[in-house]
Amino acid sequence: MNFKEIVVANVNDFQEGQMKAFSISEDKKVLLTKVEGKIHALGETCPHYGAPLEEGILHGSRIVCPWHHACYDSRTGDLEEPPSLDSLFTFDVRIEGENVIVKVPEEIPDSRPPQIGARDSKADERVFAIIGAGAAGNAAAQTLREDGFKGRIVMITSESHRPYDRPQLSKDYLEGQSDDSALPLRPEEFYNDRDIELSLDSTVKSLAVADRTITFNDGRTLKYDSVLVATGGVPRTLDVPGSGLEGIFTLRSWDDSSAIIRACQGIRNVVIVGSSFIGIESAYSLSQRQLAVTVVGPDAVPFEKPFGKEIGILFQQLHEANGVTFKLNTTVSKFEGSRRVETVLLKSGERIPADVVILGVGVKPATDFIHGMDLLADGSVAVNEYFQAGEHVYAAGDIATFPYWYSGERLRIEHWRTAEQQGRIAGHKMTGKAIPFMSIPFFWTTQVGLYFRYVGHATDWDDIIVHGSISSKKFVAYYVKGNRVLAAAGNDTEKEMATIEELMRSNKMPAPDVLRTKSDILSIG
Repeated sequence: MNFKEIVVANVNDFQEGQMKAFSISEDKKVLLTKVEGKIHALGETCPHYGAPLEEGILHGSRIVCPWHHACYDSRTGDLEEPPSLDSLFTFDVRIEGENVIVKVPEEIPDSRPPQIGARDSKADERVFAIIGAGAAGNAAAQTLREDGFKGRIVMITSESHRPYDRPQLSKDYLEGQSDDSALPLRPEEFYNDRDIELSLDSTVKSLAVADRTITFNDGRTLKYDSVLVATGGVPRTLDVPGSGLEGIFTLRSWDDSSAIIRACQGIRNVVIVGSSFIGIESAYSLSQRQLAVTVVGPDAVPFEKPFGKEIGILFQQLHEANGVTFKLNTTVSKFEGSRRVETVLLKSGERIPADVVILGVGVKPATDFIHGMDLLADGSVAVNEYFQAGEHVYAAGDIATFPYWYSGERLRIEHWRTAEQQGRIAGHKMTGKAIPFMSIPFFWTTQVGLYFRYVGHATDWDDIIVHGSISSKKFVAYYVKGNRVLAAAGNDTEKEMATIEELMRSNKMPAPDVLRTKSDILSIG
């Protein structure tokens, strides 16, 4: 590889604890950070979705992406938190006088994939099985190899696809802004090169914990030394007359989203049952396809329970301005049609025309196949801070109820990034690295012109402190209980939301009284 040296900046251009992007060509920049008196040069965009990292924050030695909060070590470029899968490319730096000189290759990689070893069956005969190829399972498989595990890794999924970007299914993919090529998280070669076996189209009939045996529907069995269960959720359906009619869908998988897209060709009316994020994101995506979309939900205001009435009203008003109709404070009593669904009958007696119906009424943990281990009342698996459920058994993602260090609660959270974090923690522990979960949950959605972010977790609160204006769509709302901030929601405040997550993670979140008198978390933090 050929290199050239470029004078990028003056040493006085930025101070300790700052980061700035500097041009090195017409279309390329390098990110410079100054940490502990030393200047470092890294790739300027996040490998996840290409966010400009300069618009994020540098907290200590940690860079936080402004869009989806992937985190990197500013000295080494190493990935510290997902949703990115790769680290940042790094450049050699030298100082000559006041000049910052960076050694740049002719072709600059977009990221630095992890240096991962492959299997060596002579060195390690163990078999680690991962049931589920979603966010948690994929993160765990990569982590096992990163940590030097040389045994056999088998990642099992009932789907015909290798791990893919599930959040896109109700967003860009359903809207038609991305296609099949954008969904896989990794090329097939990534798994082949690292000897991670992808057992596709393989449905697990039973997991016998006592015997350490996985039995498949086709009769095959697999003996394992350790197993991670990361099977996610099963979409709930409605037990009402007509629920078996054609044209009624749930949205969980790649195939589900593809089937909905096909079914929406040449039709007019879509009814979405449930005002969950899957439902509301789908409403926006399908309205962008010029379809008439109606959302039916039991609540008075969408998202009032997780975010409060004012934010819920904002979402509803923006969707209504975008052409979506809401039928709230009601439920479905019947689906009508001869073979395919034609009408949705509400409890109020109103009939809504429907060529396609999408059910977004929640999920239940996909754990019915587990034998020899007690499940919690909701079907989830109780785990410790390492996502270990028992000897040789781990669980992560939507099925795991875990101890949340920040509040002392036991939680089950259905967030993509959180599942990736949990998969990494479980993968570490499976290889003998005891790294407890000390992260903060984070969730994002993009719809109707909103770039909404949510940090932390609060099921109820005593007060909501708002900085900015919710109606203006630029705000941060802090959820307070017991004189402590448990969560924050924000829109068009990316730097503030990244700062809040870091303050919560380091247990330095300001007290509510401080937030009531100060209007800018950036000046406080």
